[in-house]
Amino acid sequence: MVMPGGPDDGAPLPIAPDDLRQLADHDARHRTFDGGAGPLTALDTGGDGERGTVLLVAGFTGSKEDFAPLLRPLCTAGYRVVALDQRGQFESPGPDDPARYSVEELGGDLVAVARQLRAEGAGAPHLVGHSFGGLVGRAAVLADPAAFTSLTLLGSGPSRLVGDRVELLEHLTPLLDAGGVPLVHETLEQLAMTDPTAQQVPEPTRAFLSKRFLANSAAGLRGMADAMTREPDRVAELVATGVPVLVAHGAADDAWTPAAQEDMARRLGARHEVIPGAIHSPAIENPPRTLAVLLDFWAAVATAGRSAEDAGALR
Repeated sequence: MVMPGGPDDGAPLPIAPDDLRQLADHDARHRTFDGGAGPLTALDTGGDGERGTVLLVAGFTGSKEDFAPLLRPLCTAGYRVVALDQRGQFESPGPDDPARYSVEELGGDLVAVARQLRAEGAGAPHLVGHSFGGLVGRAAVLADPAAFTSLTLLGSGPSRLVGDRVELLEHLTPLLDAGGVPLVHETLEQLAMTDPTAQQVPEPTRAFLSKRFLANSAAGLRGMADAMTREPDRVAELVATGVPVLVAHGAADDAWTPAAQEDMARRLGARHEVIPGAIHSPAIENPPRTLAVLLDFWAAVATAGRSAEDAGALR
């Protein structure tokens, strides 16, 4: 989820004021995958991915570009990386029915992408879901655990979103009804002008964020907001899949609280990583640490997998 917010203590982010964030240089190419409701647009680094394949999924009002600072480093580290716009987000068209944006349907899209990657010769991807994308990623793993090597919940939670961000969504819903996506965008722009952190974002990035938000499907905004605020706790179901899980979040996350995510990690028996100097979007707020956390987790998953294979061969 990408919405206004900042750390309570006013600590500076490890990002220069002129950093282009979502406009970071990368070598990935645009391509599409077949989703359950139409084409899904992605950035794909290609290559043989000798260390594996990674599927990155954006959150509510986000897009594939929220992972732009990670694309080139992950590719250099030996991974093929695919960053995805979910249906109704930015460059992926979506249906006009809000009911078609449930976590189950969106999760089905991820399973479809994973299967297409496998058909292209890639292995089961490491799945990374940011914020609402984490809820969707969890639904995908529950639907087909074998389709994914691991799951990272990045700034996501065990169940529905609560707190200030839900109150903001409730205020924006009547605006969506009255003036569509443009009126919601105008209102959020006015709100951002009261946030010193938002005012530091450079103009090229602000122009991109405006273009992206205005490209959102109105039905998608309604459907995803509804899904995000109604999602039940499915931690026990995720544990039962046996898929390795990483819970990672910014130290000052203002969506699902750090305490809620720490408790979720404990109940999952999952690795838990706190990313310093980050709020709700570690991939653009502290890319170096986010990269290190992901690479370390995936290396551990690979090592555990090899150990399991060796143990099986000895039986």
